[in-house]
Amino acid sequence: MVGLSLFSAGTTRADEVLSQTGDTTAGAAFGAGTGVLIGGAVGGPLGALIGAGLGLLGGREVQTASGLEERAYTVRSNTGEEQVVRSPREEFAIGQQVSVKGRRLHAVTP
Repeated sequence: MVGLSLFSAGTTRADEVLSQTGDTTAGAAFGAGTGVLIGGAVGGPLGALIGAGLGLLGGREVQTASGLEERAYTVRSNTGEEQVVRSPREEFAIGQQVSVKGRRLHAVTP
């Protein structure tokens, strides 16, 4: 009996995938960078700031409209904390047990 309770105390629960969302980080970064350059050339420092903001929004929209939106997942940790983690290459199912290592998800094998 004591052995079983010690065994269960040593095991940790994996994180769980709650939902899948779209990720447009790449489009936003490209749009903001392009906006800074164009806005800066046209309107100086203030133009660079305005260009970055408009480029960020535009880059996200272009990435979504072109169908190049990547995957991100809302994950609940074993402590109950929820976070959004990008996973552009791997696909996970809702409810799947995963582990978060750095800024990426990895499948947990039973």
